[in-house]
Amino acid sequence: MEPSFVIAKLITLVLSLVVAYLAYHGYRRNGQTSMLYVAAGFVFIGAGAICEGLIYLVFGTTIVSAALVQAAIVSSGMVLILASLTK
Repeated sequence: MEPSFVIAKLITLVLSLVVAYLAYHGYRRNGQTSMLYVAAGFVFIGAGAICEGLIYLVFGTTIVSAALVQAAIVSSGMVLILASLTK
């Protein structure tokens, strides 16, 4: 796997986990459940950032099926964030 690709994915993972931590900290401080949804959404987005390559390498699937799984995980995160904005 290309090192620059791995570095970019890891940066995305770290940034999404930092945002998730800050949102969770906001939830603990204020007790707003919408912040908990934001935190969970960014965890899903971060997991989706790295899962495509892992699924492709570990399970030996096609890149298309790995991309579909990644899209489903990232979309789930976006739905959680959208739910937090509508509460």
